[in-house]
Amino acid sequence: MRRRAELTDNVYRHLNSVMELQLRIIFFFIVIISSDTEEVKGLTATEGGSITLPDPVVELGFILYGSKTISMVTERKMQILEEIYRNRLNWDNNTGLFTITGLQRNDSGIYTVDSKKGNVITKNYKLTVYESVSPPVVNASVRAESCMLLCSVEKAEETTLLWFKGEEIMNQSSSVLSLPLTVHKQDFSSSYRCVAANPAENKTVPVNVKTSCPGQNKTDSTSTRSNITTGIVISSVSVVVLVLAAIITKKTFLKKTKPTARQTQGRFSEQRVRGTVYCHPDI
Repeated sequence: MRRRAELTDNVYRHLNSVMELQLRIIFFFIVIISSDTEEVKGLTATEGGSITLPDPVVELGFILYGSKTISMVTERKMQILEEIYRNRLNWDNNTGLFTITGLQRNDSGIYTVDSKKGNVITKNYKLTVYESVSPPVVNASVRAESCMLLCSVEKAEETTLLWFKGEEIMNQSSSVLSLPLTVHKQDFSSSYRCVAANPAENKTVPVNVKTSCPGQNKTDSTSTRSNITTGIVISSVSVVVLVLAAIITKKTFLKKTKPTARQTQGRFSEQRVRGTVYCHPDI
């Protein structure tokens, strides 16, 4: 009987151990599943810039990079635990917010803010650090009735180039060094801009087509001057023709009204004869 009782106790202990192990395994999987399904907020920043994690640690808590604790807050004081973050990780004792400065590409990764007292939270953030966008440069070339604008950047990695007319996207492409846009003459007065952007920042250069395409304006000015010159020449010729016509008309009129020499002599003789008659005394 005693042996049977010992055997029964051993069985119960074994069963309890098995059940405890099973419960631990179940709890372990629950933790993994909950951590996998926990929301991770995405954050973006540029090299050399800074980022402030949105959730605070006010009294007691930690900030982690991956599984490594890089800083802890106790009694409203921060202690840096990882040397690479010294002079780069700041904590505001008024707001409880962490700010990382002097960002590099290798600062990208998962950060966790774990507050243990006061506002108890655990928040995960996925930080992606991008290269700073190179400023776009626009060059223009003139065509017959249009202007071709070419927007270029020095670095194309993770960069999208966009051409805007007002608020309308006219052309766009990713990971290219240049992007063209043809503007027709009737659209020269519209506002254009080229934008170089990545998820962290964008840089814009506005374009005035009238000043960016001086050759087109020169062509228009030459055409205008040519039209003005043609008008002046036509006007001058018209004046000369009118003057000549007036001179010819006057000469013709004078020819018609001027008496001939014979007519003049005849009239003179007639006057002499008549004078003779009236000058003799009575016969």
